[in-house]
Amino acid sequence: MNVDQAMKIIIKPYITEKTFAMVENESKICFIVEISANKSEISEAVKTLYKENVKKVNTARTIYGKKAFVQFENTEKARDLATKIGML
Repeated sequence: MNVDQAMKIIIKPYITEKTFAMVENESKICFIVEISANKSEISEAVKTLYKENVKKVNTARTIYGKKAFVQFENTEKARDLATKIGML
């Protein structure tokens, strides 16, 4: 997967108080993603864009679009990525 394809899948990070707490407590970051993207595509897109290994992906459809809750190997990696993308 190249960067252009990955950018079409990962639209933007979703930032609320709840998702902010998820970074510290559960090593997860929430993204708004393309509605047709599946979990493996989301995982590969995160690897391509942010060079971080993904442990698990959960998705949910909401009024804001499709959300992907991406869990990383440990809290440090999630915190570093959140800082890099401007969440923290």
